Amino acid sequence: MPGGPILLCYDGSDHAAAAIAVAAGVVASRDAIVVTAWEPISTWEPYDPGGVLSAGVASIGSHSLGLDEIAAEIAQEKLTRGVELARAAGFDARGRLARGKAWRAICDLADELDASTIVLGARGLSRVKSILLGSVSSAVAVHAARPVLVIPSAGSDHDEES
Repeated sequence: MPGGPILLCYDGSDHAAAAIAVAAGVVASRDAIVVTAWEPISTWEPYDPGGVLSAGVASIGSHSLGLDEIAAEIAQEKLTRGVELARAAGFDARGRLARGKAWRAICDLADELDASTIVLGARGLSRVKSILLGSVSSAVAVHAARPVLVIPSAGSDHDEES
């Protein structure tokens, strides 16, 4: 059984904030790492149904526009807020930015830290939206080699098809 800190995942959403608050009343450990995962825009695969990007518009590049730097700053701001929320909830919390696909970055950091539990908020996506958009909490639950606590969003209806 893993014996490290609790890994609290925070993406800036109300769902993630609620998960931190709920976790404070459910888990015994007070040692926590708050993680905010971000993926550099320059690594995204462009969706280009009309071939516009291949016509040269993408040659500007996200790096020259400073988009990766902006994304990193936003991720850092989210992380700072997540650590504040975790401390207010009673955790002895520190923060870590994780770079890459969110579910993989979370699982890799959990392995590195030997996290005792991973805590995530569920966005409450319908089945259709979850299939189309993907679900970080589902992917973490499937791929993590340790306990995962997924806190459902308050008032969500997971069976709704819209």
